[in-house]
Formats: sequence, C-alpha cells, structure tokens
Amino acid sequence: MQFIKFFLQPENMITLLSGLAAFGTVLTLIMPMFENDKLKSRIKTVSIERDRLKAQQRQQLSGGETRLRERVKPGTIPQIVEALNLKKIFEAETSREKLRQAGLRAEKHLITFLAARAIAPIVVGTITFIYASTIFADRLPTQNMRIAVAMIGLVVGFYLPALVVSNMVTKRKNSIKKAWSDALDLLLICVESGMALEPSFQRVAKEIGSQSVPLAEEMALTVAELSYLQDRRRALDNLSKRTGLDTVKSVVTSLIQSERYGTPLGTALRVLAQENRNDRMAEAEKKAAALPPKLTVPMILFFLPVIFVVILGPSIIMVTKAA
Repeated sequence: MQFIKFFLQPENMITLLSGLAAFGTVLTLIMPMFENDKLKSRIKTVSIERDRLKAQQRQQLSGGETRLRERVKPGTIPQIVEALNLKKIFEAETSREKLRQAGLRAEKHLITFLAARAIAPIVVGTITFIYASTIFADRLPTQNMRIAVAMIGLVVGFYLPALVVSNMVTKRKNSIKKAWSDALDLLLICVESGMALEPSFQRVAKEIGSQSVPLAEEMALTVAELSYLQDRRRALDNLSKRTGLDTVKSVVTSLIQSERYGTPLGTALRVLAQENRNDRMAEAEKKAAALPPKLTVPMILFFLPVIFVVILGPSIIMVTKAA
C-alpha cells in the first residue's frame, strides 16, 4: 500500500512520466535499427492463409468436414468470451469485418478484441476512481463526484479498443489509397500485355510492396483466394470488403462484370485508372485551395506581431531617445 501511495504522489508521478518519456524517445530513435522487413512478415502471413485455404479446399473435395474458421486454443480469454457470450453482445461479425480492414484476420484477434471491450471499461474505471479518491481528492470532495468521474472512465474504456482499431483501419486505408493509382496502372499494363488475372495480381503485389505493404498483402491474399475458392466473385468481393475503399470497390465491380459478360478488361481498367488519377488531382487541388484560410490564424498570431516589431521597433526607439 505504501508503494502505491508513493507512486500516486504528484512529484513522483511526474518523475516517473518523465523517465518513461525519455525511455520512449530513446526507443523511438533506436527501433529503426532493429526493424525487420514488414513486407516479408506480411507475405509470410499471406502464405499461411493460402495454405489454410488450400487445406479447406482439399478437405471439401474429399468430402470431409470443412471448418471455415480456425480453432482457437483454449485459455482464459476464450473462456471469458464464451462465458459472457460476448460474440452475441458485441456483434462478432461486425467486429470481425472491422478487424479484417485493420489487417487482423485470425480468430484469436477477434477473441482478444471482444475480451478487451469487456475488460477495458473495468480497468479504466477502476484507475479513474483511484486517482479521483487519492490525487484529486481535494478537487472531488464528494463520493458522488468521484463515482461520476469513474463512470466517465467506464465509457472511455468501453470505446477505447474500438478507437484503437479504427485508428489502425484509417492508417491502413490511407496507405492503400495512396498506392492504389500506381497499382491500378501496373495492373492495366499486365492485363494489356496478355497476362491472366491471377498472375497480374501477383506481379502487382510484388512490385507495389515497396510503396504500400498493406496493399501488397491484400492483393497477394486475393491471388490465394482466386486460386482456391470456387466462386471467383466471392474472392474479388472480399478484396473490396477488406480494404473498405470505394475506388477498390469500383475496380472489383468492373472485374466481376468483365468475367461474367466477357467484356474487355483492359478498356475498363484504362477508364478506371484515368478516373482515379482525376480524383486524386481534384483532391490535391481541394487541399491546396483550403490552405490559405487555414494559414490565416497562424499568420495573425505569429507573423504580424513580429512584422510590427521589426517595422515599428526602430521608430519607437528613436522617439524614446529624442524624448
């Protein structure tokens, strides 16, 4: 108990946070030296997924029982999820779709996420109540105020895991969106050179990996699904669902229509590539047009006072000396 009180004191807490900040700074500087190749690790994950799809297809052809999802190893977290029926409470399918967009496809990721949504409110609420009862006890003198702060902590803890996943999804979407135009141009070149759809995707995934690892991962996984899933339309639809981007969805729709009706794929990809380029240029022009209003407030606060000092400073000095 004395140990907890020692760390809950403001001066000790400031010292601890300063030490953690210094450690984080040093860690940030040295981490790039020990980073592994992200593309290789992602491609290894894709190869595992490809092997799983291959095993499912073989099992289905042999007449055995097909498992669409991997078996989760028994443990404390899966038991909590099953005991509290969290898959039904938190809508497991919606959460699974969100996790796939964040690049987390394994069943263990879903179990961990559902358990975090149940545990995080309790942890954050408890920590908030402890701080409200010790450090901020003079500012929150009544028990009702402390309970209200703890309730706010519960709400924050409930939405915290979803916020983390949403942040991962946003970063992944931005990475895919930036490289999608170049990937579409490469796909057009491959298709017009006479390559089939699967080799084209595989070649583009290999070339685009240096620009966007998530996009290379998604395209490589699409190649695996095109190879082992019976319904090719389902494999292409999975690509649009995993990315969650309208530009990818439009290309996937064109690919599905071309395979269904036999329309020229190169012509459709050429039109889509040009539209994508035009959309990127329009978005860049929109950002450039919004820049002057955003610079108005910083200029008024930081530039104009300095200009006034430089212009009026000598005159004020001369007037004060003359007086």
